Amino acid sequence: MAAPDFDQVQAARFARMALDCVHKEYPNKIAHSLNSDADVKPPRQLTPAFYGCYDWHSSVHGHWLLVRLARFFPEARFAADARRAVAKSFTPAHIAQEVKYLSTEGRNTFERPYGLAWLLQLAAELEEWNDPDAREWSATLRPLAQAVTARIASWLPKLDHPIRTGEHNNTAFAMGLMLDYARITRNAEFGRLVELRARDYYLKDRNCPLAYEPSGEDFLSPCLAEADAMRRILPQDEFARWFGEFLPRVDLEPTQVTDVTDGKLYHLAGLNLSRAWMLEGILAKLPDARRGPLAELATRLRQAGLDSIGSEHYEGGHWLASFAVYLVSGRGIR
Repeated sequence: MAAPDFDQVQAARFARMALDCVHKEYPNKIAHSLNSDADVKPPRQLTPAFYGCYDWHSSVHGHWLLVRLARFFPEARFAADARRAVAKSFTPAHIAQEVKYLSTEGRNTFERPYGLAWLLQLAAELEEWNDPDAREWSATLRPLAQAVTARIASWLPKLDHPIRTGEHNNTAFAMGLMLDYARITRNAEFGRLVELRARDYYLKDRNCPLAYEPSGEDFLSPCLAEADAMRRILPQDEFARWFGEFLPRVDLEPTQVTDVTDGKLYHLAGLNLSRAWMLEGILAKLPDARRGPLAELATRLRQAGLDSIGSEHYEGGHWLASFAVYLVSGRGIR
């Protein structure tokens, strides 16, 4: 459910941040394995759908942002620009090259799991949007989504231990997005795999060390990400019991960014946003007894995160708008 203050003015601001970057090729940070001289190419040739927004995963969720906002506000002035930007990226030739790039030998760890999970979130958004353009884009993107689910399905059974960092490698955050994709697209086999692995990783966890968070460059909370994944899996009563043992106390304060021109330090602005949406997801599965203090904390985290977003610094502007829209549009709560 979208927040009541999520209006067209706010949406237009976030849309502009994505429109300014999805086809902005440089500066660019590529996670690129070279197999020969032939692989020395500019980003727009290596991954022609998702080459902007500084890195591949930010480009993916920048496109997700444009799709979601055009879906929410179809009559807004920015909606036509959003549609044109998505149409420019999502051509059969561009997606075929993305599949080829992902499938090339030596790239089995490419964008795993963060970027791959966001690609599935983008596919899920298109699947839910009852719109002629969206149906066409969904069909165009499908081969890449299938390549991504195959890549994840070959990896998760071999991952003996979850990855508990507060950055891109975090397993629990990615699993939450994967579960939402599986349910929206009715991919039951993939959903069963992700759920079983999440139970293996997290069901026995107790007393998560929340006091150790955050690390200095976190944009995700390992403890809250795990709880946000498990609330998608467990029935309400079982989740409430599990959460009570996993996080008996939730003592957090909003984080502050000391240098907005430092891309890594700017991660802490995203941490406020992701903590807020994770708490809201957790609250949706908790009984009343624990809701009051957690709801108040989620509100403070939300405000701190939204206050920190500015498009004047590309270090944050290229990705924080996606986090903001995920939060204020209630994307993770169905």
